[in-house]
Amino acid sequence: MKRQRTQTLNPEPDILNRYGNAPRRKKNSPRAVWRLFLCCLLIAALCPSAVWSATARITVVQSRVRYPAGATYLLLFRITVSDHWYIHEAGKGGQELIPSVLRIPPVSGVKITHILFPAPQKKRFSFSPEIINVYAGTFLVRATLEVDRKAPTGEKKLEGSFSYQACSGTSCLPPETIPLSFTIAVAAPGAQTKAINESLFAQAESSEGGQFAPAGFKAGAGFLLTLVGIFFGGLALNLTPCVYPLIPITVSYFGGRSGQKGGWPVLHGILYMLGLAFTNASLGAVAALSGGLLGSALQNPVVLVVVAGILVGLATSFFGLWEIRIPSGLMRISAKSFGGYFGTFFMGLTLGVVAAPCLGPFILGLLTFVGQKGDPALGVLYFFVLSIGLGFPLAVLAVFSSGLDRLPLSGGWMVWIRSAFGWILIGMATYMILPLFPSSVLKASIVGVVLVGAGLHLGWLEKTRSTWAGFVYVKRGFGIVLLTAAVILFLTGSRESRGIPWIPYDQVRLEEAAKRGKPVILDFSADWCSPCRELERSVFSDPQVMALSKEFLTMRVDLTRHRPGQKELLARYAVRGVPTVIFINGKGREEGDLRVQEGIGKEEMIELMKKALQ
Repeated sequence: MKRQRTQTLNPEPDILNRYGNAPRRKKNSPRAVWRLFLCCLLIAALCPSAVWSATARITVVQSRVRYPAGATYLLLFRITVSDHWYIHEAGKGGQELIPSVLRIPPVSGVKITHILFPAPQKKRFSFSPEIINVYAGTFLVRATLEVDRKAPTGEKKLEGSFSYQACSGTSCLPPETIPLSFTIAVAAPGAQTKAINESLFAQAESSEGGQFAPAGFKAGAGFLLTLVGIFFGGLALNLTPCVYPLIPITVSYFGGRSGQKGGWPVLHGILYMLGLAFTNASLGAVAALSGGLLGSALQNPVVLVVVAGILVGLATSFFGLWEIRIPSGLMRISAKSFGGYFGTFFMGLTLGVVAAPCLGPFILGLLTFVGQKGDPALGVLYFFVLSIGLGFPLAVLAVFSSGLDRLPLSGGWMVWIRSAFGWILIGMATYMILPLFPSSVLKASIVGVVLVGAGLHLGWLEKTRSTWAGFVYVKRGFGIVLLTAAVILFLTGSRESRGIPWIPYDQVRLEEAAKRGKPVILDFSADWCSPCRELERSVFSDPQVMALSKEFLTMRVDLTRHRPGQKELLARYAVRGVPTVIFINGKGREEGDLRVQEGIGKEEMIELMKKALQ
């Protein structure tokens, strides 16, 4: 009995092995146990590796003892979020909200598909005027396990990851990624198997939280508007100079050989458009599946600058400085004749390849966006909708190939549209590098300069003419709209940028401030932290707070991206989340009772600053 009681009281061996040897069992006593317990608490509080401890855990719940090949099965993933923390819903994100994403790559004929998250909770936080959809506590994520009929039998190890961002009611932690690994047993086709965890699967289906929805497919106005925008973007791509020469290819294929094709003309048009969609949707799936790698690469400033440089270089071709030509080999392949419906589908496939050199800049931008989302289904959908928009006019032309004489002739208007697409690429390049500039004034100024340049060039400096007399008024109107937008941005950007003039963290300047007896405000913040942005808007921009800040050295640690030495800095100041505001007195020591670890009002901040100055 004594041995059993000792095992119960003894802390986890893994923790002891990490920081020191476990005490021998025979020397355990109540006093020794209490000492050991206090030591564990002290280690947990001081250990640097515990600064950003995971706030969520994930385990797999299997539905069968083994899974015969050639069928699909259900799986559940149990996710537990730590008390007092919430994680954002799946499929929605952006600058303010980092979505929850579960990724499990396929292996040896086994893959996880149709990952369905439950309906999220709707919660209002003090730092946001809008209701935010979140998950809390323990919830179940449903998925489909697909075992190929040719999958080899035996145990298969699947490895993946769960990415999320945790926030409390007052602060947020950096985005986290925790690994996931589990094993399934694959049996021969038709083998007998036994169902397990049936009650849990029934509970997931019947409970209110079991209202599952695909990650990335969230019905709503924003999502539908995004799809509509992508569709019209695909339509607009038909105005690029490289696509226009494809029109005669389409007409010659469908018009010149209409008697050889047979079948329904409408079905030929649909297959033609679907062939194009298949090519581009494959690009979307690849970009989304590599989203983790692509998203990590886009955190590197060098990569951002390189991508922006490529976009600017491509934009110069739209300004006429150099020309993108369709390779003659691709043109010959696209002109080959194949009979029947397959020939029509093949034409659509090759059209996507032929148009790629011209559409590459826009495909690159959408690939970057989809890669950051990391949702394969969303990537396929976005590129499918883009391709439908691009292929729709050509599909209509394929059905009514005799309508070539009704098409608008090329001329000055196409040159002007080409220049407009060039400025769109300049805008995409600007968007890529904006995160590299910490000042909101500088960001607004850069965007404003781009708008001014586009407005002047497209409205007045572009000298192309058109046979339509009203074309010049369209150009002038477009230029005026862009210039007006630039003026509004200059005005609003400078007004919103008022606030404490933070400087980046510098250990040398911090030591110099201690020598001069000057107090310091050290702010830990991040772009993905909603309470941080609320502090910036309503507290740090207050005139009285700004006036008092002049008595301090105001330094900021930006945790938006991982940087060398960041973990050591967080450990040094025991920062567990953001926002965190630390007051350091003139002797270089922190005033611990003044630390801010949540969103506060300007009156409270003023009171804390006055106490720090005393």
